Amino acid sequence: MTIRVFLLDDHAIVREGIRILLENEPDLEVVGEAGTAAEAMTRAPLARPDVAILDVRLEDSSGVEVCRDLRSMMPGLACLMLTSFADDEALFASVMAGASGYVLKQIRAHDLIEDVRRVARGESLLDPRLVARVIERITNPPKSDSLFEALSAQERRILDLIAQGQTNRQIAEHMFLAEHTVKNYTTTLLRKLKMTNRTEAAIFATKLRAEGSGA
Repeated sequence: MTIRVFLLDDHAIVREGIRILLENEPDLEVVGEAGTAAEAMTRAPLARPDVAILDVRLEDSSGVEVCRDLRSMMPGLACLMLTSFADDEALFASVMAGASGYVLKQIRAHDLIEDVRRVARGESLLDPRLVARVIERITNPPKSDSLFEALSAQERRILDLIAQGQTNRQIAEHMFLAEHTVKNYTTTLLRKLKMTNRTEAAIFATKLRAEGSGA
């Protein structure tokens, strides 16, 4: 059977290179591609891929969030995360999102092809020790106050506004900052809190506020 592959990377030249590489294989077919998370969420379900190769870091979002959202729509989809450099937090987040593998862009062409075939067969490329560490983190999470203390004053203000449901644009207007600056602050505070999306951060902030009020 032909393995149907979907590509997500915000660099067209990277997508083209991977597409050419995969389509030289008789059992692989690239059925769609996207340069943004929004495009991927629209195009991937229509393309019905068996495997999605997702860039971890995107301009508009995170490939990890795309992995989580696509797998909620297509539970049988195998996601292979692609990144330029090793990052423990992104690796942990990928495991949590249900990814089947996490590979560096420096991977050899032959190895990437074989990895696509392996995850399509239902294999996991993730180190069992890493999965065990993720389970340990879930079982024994860091205390809320210690995570909060790692944030700067500016990041705490932004976290509070996120908890109020404000968008990056609204936060930028409220704090007299550029929207891009707010996005950078948000990315940093999510990393410090060891979280992958704004919803987690909002829940965390709400819980922290409740603990502080003694509720």
